[in-house]
Amino acid sequence: MKISVLSTTATALALTAVLGTAQAHNAWLLPSTTVFSKADVVSIDAAVSNDLFVANHAPLRLDGLLITAPDGSTIKPESEAKLKQRTVFDVAVAQPGTYRIAVINSGAFASWKDKAGAQKRARGTAETIAKEVPADATDVIISQSSGRIETFVTVGKPSLLKPIGQGLELISTGSPTDLVKGEKTSFTLNLDGEPAKDLEVTVTAGNTQYRDKLQETKIKTDAKGQFTVTWPTAGMYWLDASTKDNKTTVPQAKERRLSYAATLEVMP
Repeated sequence: MKISVLSTTATALALTAVLGTAQAHNAWLLPSTTVFSKADVVSIDAAVSNDLFVANHAPLRLDGLLITAPDGSTIKPESEAKLKQRTVFDVAVAQPGTYRIAVINSGAFASWKDKAGAQKRARGTAETIAKEVPADATDVIISQSSGRIETFVTVGKPSLLKPIGQGLELISTGSPTDLVKGEKTSFTLNLDGEPAKDLEVTVTAGNTQYRDKLQETKIKTDAKGQFTVTWPTAGMYWLDASTKDNKTTVPQAKERRLSYAATLEVMP
């Protein structure tokens, strides 16, 4: 079996396979609100769209949905339904503190040519992808990807988020649900538990369908993985970052692609 070097096209296809979408679109979780004074239920829209927070393309797959309560326990979603252009579900938030609601994607993608020269593709996990490729395949390209899409909800007083230590993750020095128009917020971006140095982070306000330009704010992390955002207006924001390295767990894969996206609410 002939293994070739990863190409940009194959990597894009790998991420498409993991997310179930074209990479040109935005994948997001949108909570009905992010702050409650007491126990309640939050409704979440999950979609992949052309415009931020407007469900106009496809529902987001929830295979990797993980809802973490303030005490570290995992809770299940309620009233889950897959619609034509979005997925919806509820989360009962009873404990005081901050909840982490995330869709985690990890996997591998392979493309190759069969004996007749026809292009073939398959996706799987890091452990199973090699089994998908026939022994007589040629022009084999295998790639690996890891992504996290999340949002945060707080009941009462915010609680600190415990670092996960895998892939790209956002760490707030305060609370990711205590954001106010005109104020600055400091964050840290980690990669596998270590500071993600010199990484570009993009912050975009929602309602992009009503603007001629996206009006993105691009910020670089420092040597400690830290960066600061000043919020120009109230509303929902989408924060995203991506990177790549060679720390793969698939022997044939030459590159690992990592992505992160979070929906954050800024108050007036």
